Amino acid sequence: MEPPFPPEGEPRPEPRTPWEPPPLGPAAPSLAGRWRRLFAGIFDIVIVAIISSPLVWTSWHIVKHPQNGTVTLVDVTHTYLASIVGFLYYWLFHAYWKGQTPGKKIFGMRVVRENGERIGVGQAAVRQLTEVVLAWLCCLWIIDLGWIVVDARKQALHDKTAGTLVVDA
Repeated sequence: MEPPFPPEGEPRPEPRTPWEPPPLGPAAPSLAGRWRRLFAGIFDIVIVAIISSPLVWTSWHIVKHPQNGTVTLVDVTHTYLASIVGFLYYWLFHAYWKGQTPGKKIFGMRVVRENGERIGVGQAAVRQLTEVVLAWLCCLWIIDLGWIVVDARKQALHDKTAGTLVVDA
């Protein structure tokens, strides 16, 4: 829900730059703690792993080297299928379940826009797509998640990209 435009004759608010803190006021929910975010994330990763395990369970093949006769277990993981399951899990829960995954719900958090409003479908998709792309790129997921430690607003890079905050529910 977009805020209504001011009546004619009143000044329109100036556009904000992305790094400017939002005017949430004293009634704003507090930012979620870093440790709770970590434990909620672990909980959700376990759920995604359970859901996607039937897709990747048969992704290991035993291969015998023809020249020296050694037997090797080769990973032919269907990583893209697991990534799609993870993307859909986080995107659908954030977009349609009040900005909460089951892990965030258990640990009392939710994802909101920087202005405190409910996260939208497109914004949830951008947030999750950024997280997936950073996870696919070598070691960037560590920087993405580690950013929470140094950021004053406890935003990961995927939160900054989508303009979201994780707050207490």
